[in-house]
Amino acid sequence: MGGSPSFPRETLSSDKIVIVTGGNTGIGYETAKWIAMLGAHVIIACRSKDRAMHATTKMKADFEDEKKKGTPNLTTGELSLEFMELDLSSLNSTEKFIEEFKASGKLLHVLICNAGLGMHPLAYTEDGNEMMFQVNYLGHFLIIVKLLPVMLRSGSDCRIVLVSSIAHKWTSFDLDKIQAKQYNEANFDRADYYYKSKLYQVMQMYCLNRRIDQSNVTVNSLHPGVVDSEFTRSFRDDCSWTWRYKCAKCIGLAITPYKGAITSIDAAINRKHVGLRDIYFDKCTPANSSSEARNVENQEQLWWYSLNCLQGHLKEEDLQIFSTKS
Repeated sequence: MGGSPSFPRETLSSDKIVIVTGGNTGIGYETAKWIAMLGAHVIIACRSKDRAMHATTKMKADFEDEKKKGTPNLTTGELSLEFMELDLSSLNSTEKFIEEFKASGKLLHVLICNAGLGMHPLAYTEDGNEMMFQVNYLGHFLIIVKLLPVMLRSGSDCRIVLVSSIAHKWTSFDLDKIQAKQYNEANFDRADYYYKSKLYQVMQMYCLNRRIDQSNVTVNSLHPGVVDSEFTRSFRDDCSWTWRYKCAKCIGLAITPYKGAITSIDAAINRKHVGLRDIYFDKCTPANSSSEARNVENQEQLWWYSLNCLQGHLKEEDLQIFSTKS
């Protein structure tokens, strides 16, 4: 592969439990597939069981193809895949997913927060939050906080991977505008609010690491690249953005979902990253996040605002692990 980014082809333990949100399509599909092909047990967390089952069938066919090609260090057994229902646009659905996972008694070694919407029109969830804020960021925030206790007892090297974007550098933080109440469908800047949701993920990385910096859990974020995937489904009604993506694809700027997943897989499993935290990866290499993302005052404002949004879904005991750092 020359100088192209790659992830290690090293067999993983069958005891390794990995959750990939949105693991049924695009970057998430390739991420889930490759981690499963290397031997881990992968939970595909998404809305549709039918789509997850279709993805699982395709993964198994891809696995057979890789074995025929002689790809090294693949698992010698069957792919270990599991579907769990998760709708990030509903906090009740998100909490149900969390409780069902906890009730399973499983450990959790890697949580890949991959699912997301791109440049969605102005809309609000049943919980009253701007759609991209909740789906791309807040729902994952709830999962992380509630599953952290599981990860803290799951072994020496547990990782949270936040699939952000270079787009986090193209916006600014404004606490008063998080919910976009100042706008209507006509003047809502859907691209900027997508960028903001990606900014929140990078800010979250720093907030979390500050609070669990002496633990076995590390949090990192990344830019996957401009990927030709179902990401475009959120803005197919917008001719200008659809045209831009088509142009990016035509001139070779848009990469395949497999190439887009490489950095996620590397961040999740590469032994070189044990103990690393607060890293924003681009092409598997540490890169600079924006100064806006690194602003501690902004990070803390977002942290407390997020907790306030999740009242009724977080209990006092869920926050005890942060009590010494908050």
